[in-house]
Amino acid sequence: MAEVLKLEQIRKSYNVGTAVETEVLHGIDLAMQSGDFLALMGPSGSGKSTLLNIIGLLDRPTSGLLAIDGVDTATLGDAALTQLRGQTIGFIFQYHYLISAFTACENVMMPMLVDKGHPDAEMRARAEQLLDRVGLSRWRDNNATNMSGGQQQRVAIARALAMDPDLVLADEPTGNLDTKSADAVFELMRQINRERGTTFLIVTHNDDLAKRCDRIVTVVDGRVA
Repeated sequence: MAEVLKLEQIRKSYNVGTAVETEVLHGIDLAMQSGDFLALMGPSGSGKSTLLNIIGLLDRPTSGLLAIDGVDTATLGDAALTQLRGQTIGFIFQYHYLISAFTACENVMMPMLVDKGHPDAEMRARAEQLLDRVGLSRWRDNNATNMSGGQQQRVAIARALAMDPDLVLADEPTGNLDTKSADAVFELMRQINRERGTTFLIVTHNDDLAKRCDRIVTVVDGRVA
């Protein structure tokens, strides 16, 4: 199986070189293979949000190796890093962050539009296919504001899959949902993982959902416990 993510001795410090320099990640090691379905847990202030930002290429580590699909990200400039992030990583957040004035289909098309620069029929067809996969074909032309919380999060999942990423990072993806909707959204991610082999890293505080993942990694005080 291909290695999608590799972290070796990842450290992150703030205010580097000053009297108030603070290290929040202390040598994190983590590897994920294609098809992994992993839960990342930890108390508030443990460093898991910082770690997720680094894995998502939204921030750079102070030191250590971070490789995505075998590419050492330390060798990339900002433009190449942005391209790698857009083409290989999908994001699902606690809040869906859909554009309210856009339809469900238009929201799913956004990552493809950012990548290509202009819409086309192929792009729309893929968005419609993904909405069908998450059970929202009937709502594809609905504005985001005319959908339930669970439906909006399903649109966000479809959007995260738009570029067919190897890795999906889900930050508390069920945190704003009721129990029934949360279970349905989690099960949808699980099905996509099994059917497509997409690798999922899910940050959650929900013990029951975490136990349904293949592996649980716990971060405490900036270290893997």
